[in-house]
Amino acid sequence: MRLPAVSLRTRIVAAIVGVTTTATAVMAYAAYQVQADEALGRFAVSAVANSGADRQLLVEFSKVGTEGWLDRIRIGSDPDWAIVTERPGGPLDVVRGAEGPIAVPDKLAMLGTVRAGLFEQRRPEQFGSAYARVPGTGRKVFLVNANLPLPGYHLVQFFDFSQFDDDLTALRWRLVRTALVVSLLGAGVALLIGRRIRRPIKALSAAADEFGAGALGTRVPVKGRDEVASLAGSFNAMAARLGASIDELHAKDRQQRRFVADVAHDLRTPLASMIATVDTLDHAEPATRTRAAEILGTQARRLAKLVEDLLEIARFDAGKADLRVAPVDLADLVADAAEVTGVEAAVTASGDVTVVADPRRVHTVVANLLGNAVRHGSAPVTVTLDGTGDDVVVRVADAGPGVPADLLPILFDRFARGDHARQATEGSGLGLAIARENVLAHGGSLTAHNDGGAVFTVRLPRTA
Repeated sequence: MRLPAVSLRTRIVAAIVGVTTTATAVMAYAAYQVQADEALGRFAVSAVANSGADRQLLVEFSKVGTEGWLDRIRIGSDPDWAIVTERPGGPLDVVRGAEGPIAVPDKLAMLGTVRAGLFEQRRPEQFGSAYARVPGTGRKVFLVNANLPLPGYHLVQFFDFSQFDDDLTALRWRLVRTALVVSLLGAGVALLIGRRIRRPIKALSAAADEFGAGALGTRVPVKGRDEVASLAGSFNAMAARLGASIDELHAKDRQQRRFVADVAHDLRTPLASMIATVDTLDHAEPATRTRAAEILGTQARRLAKLVEDLLEIARFDAGKADLRVAPVDLADLVADAAEVTGVEAAVTASGDVTVVADPRRVHTVVANLLGNAVRHGSAPVTVTLDGTGDDVVVRVADAGPGVPADLLPILFDRFARGDHARQATEGSGLGLAIARENVLAHGGSLTAHNDGGAVFTVRLPRTA
């Protein structure tokens, strides 16, 4: 059987009321026991002391054991008393007693129920005591036995316990009423506390529902320094991270769609050219066939370069880029990249320009920047190497018109090219994106700005 759902507020109220009631009951019971034990102790001591005093008077003035001593007894009737005789194994008998509220048969009946403990053999100065109830009325009586000097004779006094018992009963009820009042107060306080705790939790629940419904800007106010405030702060931090992640995923999705469209466009252009050129391969004119072969070779190399760049980007996305590091002199590497790309560049270096990096990847970065400086800028092209700091800085600058302002924010995105670049060059639009990924893989940075032309700054740490 499934239990019904219980709200947090109900559980809090139940817990506080349970703790309050339990604590109050334990304290009331302890207080009752302490007071009852103390009162019972005083009652018993007073009763025994009274019996001792009466026994002493009886012994001194009645001369117990002498002839006619029973007739000389003058004790009074408060408390009720009796002179009892008993023989081991024989019956009990009341030989003299006060004209009190307890009849002799009732006294004998009570004495019979407590005989073993009350008349146990003791020294004359010791006392026996026991509790018994009056037959018929059921009143509780405290019995005290004082042994008399005459063997087999005892002075038994009967102390009415009913009033004392009534007082204890009244005390119990007072404590019960106090416990109920405290429990009610605890319930009231628990309701207030439950309401204060439930309010921020309910706000958190509502905020979570709104956030789940798509309101990514949902936040909850943080009040105080308790656990609920900490939970609210954690919710806000989580919401901020999730919102940022979702925004990033949306941006990645848009970028991916744009990427697919650009790849399709860049693949379609050389393929269309190649398809159109294939039809001219069976032309009768040798010159036409030669030109068609040249076009096919150019477009095939363009496709191969595009595929290689796409594979490189895929390796970076999959985290599979392999760095094979070694000490590299950047001055020699820049000179080699300029020679390979056919770019005339003025190279200046200061400080130690040696880094531990992947020579192939750094060479790719520098060659791409030099090629872009010639393709989209103009001479002279200058390369400045600064090795005086913790990192080595490589700046490649040209004297061209610079990077268009609308292109600067997205310059290193994939397939990010200006309209003139898409029409005038055969680049894939992935060169700068790959260059940036290569630099990031070394723990460095690649930035661009305009200063009398385009200036690209590569910052590489000494150790990748």
